[in-house]
Amino acid sequence: MTPRLKDKQMISKTDALVVVDLGMRIRIEPETEGDYEQITKLHTLAFNGDGEARLVEKLRRTPTYIRELSLVARYRGVVIGHILFYPVKINSCGKECISLALAPISVIPCFQNRKVGSKLIREGLEKARKLGFKSVIVVGHPEYYPKFGFDKASKYGISAPFHVRDNCFFVIELEKDALKDCSGIVEYPREYHEI
Repeated sequence: MTPRLKDKQMISKTDALVVVDLGMRIRIEPETEGDYEQITKLHTLAFNGDGEARLVEKLRRTPTYIRELSLVARYRGVVIGHILFYPVKINSCGKECISLALAPISVIPCFQNRKVGSKLIREGLEKARKLGFKSVIVVGHPEYYPKFGFDKASKYGISAPFHVRDNCFFVIELEKDALKDCSGIVEYPREYHEI
């Protein structure tokens, strides 16, 4: 039987400390239907609200949702982290380039700053590459995402359809020169604008 999240704490701080000693025995794998409730609680706790949790639930119901790109970090059978990569378009002078948006990503508080998020990002980028995607876009912290190889999207002539600081809007090429002829405005699905 898979352990269930019962309250806001989910896993004790002692368990979180044990993970470091055990060499981070955390598995990264695609979500299953049995994970949905845990993922919802995880995002609600991590973001201190339900906007991101509702976003994930809505995107699951769309035809372009890819289960293999909705990954969970699992410790002792409990979901402690989640990341979603979702297809988006870059509209470039009448031409559309397909990319992925990395959003949302969250880790329960007692496991934050223990490289769980980093593991989700790295394994997610590799999974996206193996599935044939050529780039990933993210809005995020200016000091966090560059360490994974993300560059400012403006370097490629890519902009967001909403106001975001230049040093917080990133893209990474998963294949060399993937964005060579792909500048323009990112088109997020309407679900992203509803949170």
